[in-house]
Amino acid sequence: MSCLIVQSDKTLLLEVDHEQAEDCRRAIAPFAELERAPEHIHTYRVTPLGLWNARAAGHDAEQVVDALVNFSRYPVPQSLLVDVAETMSRYGRLSLVKHPAHGLVLQATDLPVLEEVLRSKRIKPLVGARIDPDTVVVHPSERGQIKQALLRLGWPAEDLAGYVDGEAHPIELRQDDWHLRPYQEQAISGFWHGGSGVVVLPCGAGKTLVGAGAMAQARSTTLILVTNTVSARQWKSELVRRTSLTEEEIGEYSGTRKEIRPVTIATYQVLTTRRKGVYAHLELFDSRDWGLIIYDEVHLLPAPVFKFTADLQARRRLGLTATLVREDGRESDVFSLIGPKRFDAPWKEIEAQGYIAPADCVEVRVDLTDSERLAYAMAEPEDRYRFCATTDSKRRVTETLVRRHMGEQTLVIGQYIDQLDELGERLNAPVIKGETTNTQREKLFNAFRAGEVPVLVVSKVANFSIDLPEATVAIQVSGTFGSRQEEAQRLGRVLRPKADGHEARFYSVVARDTVDQDFAAHRQRFLAEQGYAYRIVDASELVTGDAEDA
Repeated sequence: MSCLIVQSDKTLLLEVDHEQAEDCRRAIAPFAELERAPEHIHTYRVTPLGLWNARAAGHDAEQVVDALVNFSRYPVPQSLLVDVAETMSRYGRLSLVKHPAHGLVLQATDLPVLEEVLRSKRIKPLVGARIDPDTVVVHPSERGQIKQALLRLGWPAEDLAGYVDGEAHPIELRQDDWHLRPYQEQAISGFWHGGSGVVVLPCGAGKTLVGAGAMAQARSTTLILVTNTVSARQWKSELVRRTSLTEEEIGEYSGTRKEIRPVTIATYQVLTTRRKGVYAHLELFDSRDWGLIIYDEVHLLPAPVFKFTADLQARRRLGLTATLVREDGRESDVFSLIGPKRFDAPWKEIEAQGYIAPADCVEVRVDLTDSERLAYAMAEPEDRYRFCATTDSKRRVTETLVRRHMGEQTLVIGQYIDQLDELGERLNAPVIKGETTNTQREKLFNAFRAGEVPVLVVSKVANFSIDLPEATVAIQVSGTFGSRQEEAQRLGRVLRPKADGHEARFYSVVARDTVDQDFAAHRQRFLAEQGYAYRIVDASELVTGDAEDA
C-alpha cells in the first residue's frame, strides 16, 4: 500500500512510518505546504500559492500530478488533478520582460487574460502605453506593485526582466575550519538558480551562513536588513569570521550608527522611522548600487518595508526565515515582492541529522488561587490576559523550574516588563528589555555565553536572531497573545546544537481555565505542525517531584 492519501479538499495525508514516506515527502514538498506534523500522519495542503511557488521553481503540472498519482493509496480525485493543472497554467501567461526599445513591459501569451487585467482598477495606474496587442509598458518603479496586484487577481506574472549585477565587491567564504552543510548548499543553490526568493530553515540551522554563501555567489555590494542592533552585530561578527570581509568593509546603519559601506547591515526599525510623516532613511536604498539585498527574519518584515521592497525589484533579494507564517496573512506579498520559496527543510529533519538539538516541550498548567480566579473573573475582558499571565501563582512555578535546572543555562522569557523585573529580582538574574542599551545587552549575552550568568530574564527583544548556543532551558511566562511566530522563535533560542548532545527544554507556564490556556494552544500550533509534541504537566507535580524528567 502507498503512503499518501489525497483528498478532494486538497489535503494530503502522509503516513510517516511508511517505507516510501521520505521519497514522497521530497516529491510533494515543492508544491504542498506542511500544515501539521504530529507523530504518525503529516498533513499537507495544496494551495494556489504553493502551486505557483512550484512553477516559479521550474516544476510543471505533469510532475505534480505524477507525484500525487504515484504515491496515492487511493485514486486521486479527478477534480483535484484538473484544478492543479488549471491553477499552475495561470502562472506565466503574463510575464515581465525587458523590451529593447521600451524597457520593462508586461507581455501576454493569452490576449484575453491581458485584456482582463488591464481593466482592473489595481492595474490601470501601473501601466503605460500599449505597444502591440500582447504588450504594455510598465514603469520600472512599478515592477513590484504590478506583481503584487496581479497575484491578487489570480494571474501571477513570471518575472523574466532579470537583475542588475550591482557594484562588484569581492567576497569569498573562508571554509578552512568549517564547511557549509549539505542543506545550506542546497538552499544557496536553489536561491541563486531562481534569482530571488525565500529560504526557510529552523532556528539554529545556520541561516546566516546561507546569507554569507549567497553573498559569496553574488560578489557584490550587499544590504542586509535585520530585526535589531544586537542581531546586526552578530551578523557582522559571523561575516568577519566566515568570509574574506574585514570589519572596515561592513557598516552598521542603526539608531546609534549611520555607516554605509560595501556591506551594510541596517535595522528594520531605523528604516521605518518617520519624521513629519516622511521615512527619513530611504536614501539608504539608493546610497549604493546594491547587487544583493538580504531580509533576515522575513516573516517579520514590517508592512512599510514591503512598499520599499516594491521599488527594489531589479536587485537580487534573499529572504531568510524559520517560518513563513505571518500573523497579518501577507505571505502572498512575500511571494510577489521578495520572491517564491526556494528551499524549505522541516525542523525534525534537520534535528535528525544532528544539526539542531532535540527538544522536550512541556506545558506547565498552573491553578490560580481562589482570590486570583475571582479577580480574573471580575477583570475587564481586555485586561484578563495580562492579569492571568502575570499572577503570583505563575511566578512561584517559574521560580521552582529555575531551581530544578540549577547549573543549566536558563532563559526566562516574557512579555510584561513589571513581571520580568520582579522575576529578575527574585531569581537574582539580570533583565534584558527594551530600555537596556545595546552595549549592556551584548555584555550580558556574552556573560551568558561564557557561563558567568546562569539565568537571564529577557523580554520579547530577545525573540529574534540572538545566537545563544549555550542555552539549554527556556521558560516562557507570558507572550504576545496567540503568536505562532513568537513560539517558534522562542523555542529557537534553545535549539542550537549542544556540545554534549544535551536535549533542550522548553517550558510554557500557563494559567489553567483562562485565556492564557487558549492563547497557548494557538501559539503551539506551528510547532505541533513541525512535529514537536507538548507534554502537559500539572504545576503541583513539580512541587512534589512527580513530573517525569520535569
